[in-house]
Amino acid sequence: MGSYQTAITINDVLNNIHSRKYLIPAIQRKYVWTTEQIESLFDSIMRNYPINSFMFWKVTDEKIKDDLRFYQFLTAYKESDGGNNEYIDVKGKDEFVAVIDGQQRLTSIYLGLSGSYVCKGTEEKYLYLDISSPLPEDDERNMSYNFKFLSENDLKKEQKNNPDAKWFRVNDILRYKDKDLEKVELYFVENNLTQDDFKDFNFARWTLMKLHRKVFTDQIINYYLEDSQNEEEVLDIFVRTNSGGTKLSFSDLLMSKTTSQWKNKDARKAIEETKKEVKSCGFDVNTDFVLKTCLFLFNDNIKFQIKNFKVDMIKKFEDNWDRIDDSIVAAFNLLKSWGFDELNLTSKNAVIPIVFYIYTKGIETEITKPTYDKDEKEQIRKWLCLSLLKKVFGGQSDTILTKIKSVMNETEEKGFPFKDIKEAFKGNPTKNLYLTSDYIDSLLHTDINDSYCYSILSLLYAHLDYNNQRFHKDHLHPKSYFTGLRKKDDMDEETYKFYKDKANYNSVVNLQLLNGYVNESKNATSLKEWVEKNKIDKKFQLIPENVSLDIKDFKIFIKEREALLKKRLLEVVGYVDDNVEEN
Repeated sequence: MGSYQTAITINDVLNNIHSRKYLIPAIQRKYVWTTEQIESLFDSIMRNYPINSFMFWKVTDEKIKDDLRFYQFLTAYKESDGGNNEYIDVKGKDEFVAVIDGQQRLTSIYLGLSGSYVCKGTEEKYLYLDISSPLPEDDERNMSYNFKFLSENDLKKEQKNNPDAKWFRVNDILRYKDKDLEKVELYFVENNLTQDDFKDFNFARWTLMKLHRKVFTDQIINYYLEDSQNEEEVLDIFVRTNSGGTKLSFSDLLMSKTTSQWKNKDARKAIEETKKEVKSCGFDVNTDFVLKTCLFLFNDNIKFQIKNFKVDMIKKFEDNWDRIDDSIVAAFNLLKSWGFDELNLTSKNAVIPIVFYIYTKGIETEITKPTYDKDEKEQIRKWLCLSLLKKVFGGQSDTILTKIKSVMNETEEKGFPFKDIKEAFKGNPTKNLYLTSDYIDSLLHTDINDSYCYSILSLLYAHLDYNNQRFHKDHLHPKSYFTGLRKKDDMDEETYKFYKDKANYNSVVNLQLLNGYVNESKNATSLKEWVEKNKIDKKFQLIPENVSLDIKDFKIFIKEREALLKKRLLEVVGYVDDNVEEN
């Protein structure tokens, strides 16, 4: 049972960091504070502002020492290496304290008083304090004490630009450990400084004495000490308490736990590389997605819970990582080949079952090849489009994913089990894959800029060869005609409104998928001219036959094309059920 302890001094903290009594668990983020944040922290300390309490965890259990990795505090920060803390083997080590909340602040205090800071392409910098005078009230940094990280060259420039400034290197305060504040005045003697050297000598003396008191005397480090050796309980506390600044998600914790267990690979780097590879396909995925996918591959329970990230499970992630990575990237490459991108892929969770299918069949190096089974890929694409359109993964997606995985594990289908998944969700009023007549009507008037538009067109144009081709959403009757249309004397009000209605000219009923190069050459050519000049196969492009393509007959064209597309959707999907409740 934890409790608040007697507050300690900053010097106590420094000693505990020096002696390796205070350590950082791998579940903590890397150090990310800037020099400006450290300067502001020291200003707050000098102004008697509270710096919030800390949470420490006394670790005594040998199993926890085995399960988690621990790191030493940074003694110097180098931006070029990302602030990597040095690993420390705690097996057999006496009890120690892990910092659960406050690592960024404690590291900042330590760097300011005992360490240094190196930004990319700069010299080593140390924290200094100008003791000549306080900052003006309108200081742009909103500080009273002029703390600054300065390199040797920075210091020379400051002294040249402002000879009156007196820069005290903050870590020099540690030379005067005697609690007798008068000892601090040795600084002035040792540096041959007199009252005449200062604008305000009293401020200089008072400031150094206050800094000394803040480090050695004032007990400003308030902390809660947790002594429970229940790992899940403490990690839950960790998530709850680390909510300041950039909010810590539970996946951050699980990522750190995963990182701490991998033996032969750096999990963080490996996952970042996977995210970069997916990015090169045109999609953004986060760590949550990667971890959820790993769980989906190897565990029946896919919830983000500590119990699902035990040592043996994490070992499976590492042992199979190369294939996991290949399967994830293959899935997104497959989607890219179908014309999906970050904007029209409305749910990343929809990709997880595809990754599972690729991984379990061992086809990660084959499925993206043009020669791979076209029918099998078509079943995947059809399922994906319908799942996106019906928003299957909205809400409690873990439940949906778990059920899909169960179907995929039990199916007797040789290819992707689209029919089995469809059947499994048939009775679900909000997650079924059925398209009712009314629902289809609403889909056909989806705007071109709607993120679901491409999925609809992709279903309609399922017959296209998506291998090595990029297809664009293209207006049949050019959009420019309608946006530039002005009411004419021979056009009645009803017809004019119909032509100007985006639901008619800017939606699926007036759209097609067209090869990118062909679309660029088509540009704003009238539909009638484009079809006649290029001898376009109307049936292939889903253009109504025996209907005038002249713009003056646009109303008739839209009516006929709407009927054609509705029929086409039914052919592709293969069924319709008006008895299934729609969401």
